[in-house]
Amino acid sequence: MSSLNPARLSVRDVLRVGGTGLRARPLRAFLSALGIAIGIAAMTAVVGISASSRAELDARLAALGTNLLTVSPGRTMFGDDATLPDESVAMISRIGPVQEVSATGAVSDAHAYRNDQIPPAQTGGVSVMAARLDLPATVGASLTDGSWLNAATASYPAAVLGAQAASVLGIHHAGVQVLVGGRWFTVVGILDEVPLASELDTAVLVGWKAAASYLGFDGHPTTVYTRSDDAFVEAVQAVLAATANPTAPNEVEVSRPSDALAARQATSQTFTALLLGLGAVALLVGGIGVANTMVISVLERRSEIGLRRSLGATRGQIRTQFVAESLLLSLLGGAGGVLLGGLVTAGYAFVQSWPAVVPTWVIFGGVTATVVIGALAGLYPAVRAARLSPTEALATG
Repeated sequence: MSSLNPARLSVRDVLRVGGTGLRARPLRAFLSALGIAIGIAAMTAVVGISASSRAELDARLAALGTNLLTVSPGRTMFGDDATLPDESVAMISRIGPVQEVSATGAVSDAHAYRNDQIPPAQTGGVSVMAARLDLPATVGASLTDGSWLNAATASYPAAVLGAQAASVLGIHHAGVQVLVGGRWFTVVGILDEVPLASELDTAVLVGWKAAASYLGFDGHPTTVYTRSDDAFVEAVQAVLAATANPTAPNEVEVSRPSDALAARQATSQTFTALLLGLGAVALLVGGIGVANTMVISVLERRSEIGLRRSLGATRGQIRTQFVAESLLLSLLGGAGGVLLGGLVTAGYAFVQSWPAVVPTWVIFGGVTATVVIGALAGLYPAVRAARLSPTEALATG
């Protein structure tokens, strides 16, 4: 007497049986998959936007360079404002690896106005600075209109406006005049924003000689900008204070502007972690929704389960059917979530003029997460369905 062995289900059969259950209740399947999709989309978009932001920062730093160092006066031991020696720029230029040096000097007693009808107190946060001719090349500045100061205009009442200063003063092109320190200056150029020297954005820049002649500038530099060989930036940074002011190096502050951009990126990563946590919560809620759908599906399909058992389906095949159904449901949500998250990332990156970046590990991680959630969500309903005896399932179905 030969024993009867149950037929084995192929992968294709398992997928077909699992898909049949989803097609029987399309709206419920869609809503359950939507919960998974929202969680995966949120996590994909958050990571994608963060990665796109980092890619933009890397591109900006690659274009602007990380070898810009700034030197500025700090405080004396008595708490007063320190000053840099007039010779500090020349002394810094003698450092071997230093390639470029320039400087600005604050003209603290001068303010800029669009015309002489504006009350003196309404400065709009615009500062006045004396600038050396090689400043744009050193800090990586470019002009949106007009031209930079030259050997001739640097000695006369001519000015270049920072991007924000031009906006505050309501000036959009060169050739007009502004009132600086009680004297009319002709605007010869307008700078674009300078990411590594943002203090220039709110400044009216005049020539070093003109500042001394017309505005009472004392000649002391307040910020010295240096470009060094990339391999020696750390070494140059270590000696800048002592070189700029040998008698009081403790009164000199040295900074690296690119570090500030990196710090802002690090700050944004904290917010990214919070959003990832919210996405994980949404994903958990979606997994619970899938589990709930599968439990209800088992209760509604008792008669189907009983009929299949009576026709020879084993408990293992019943378990496989419902786990496969849960996995398909989760994978549909996961695939939709990854696609939606990628579209959100691309859209936001386009608006911000960033490169759109979605890390590969996020895509594979999203798919893996859906597989795990689908397996966990379908395990209990599948075991419960497999434990039903044919007679019990048919009697209660």
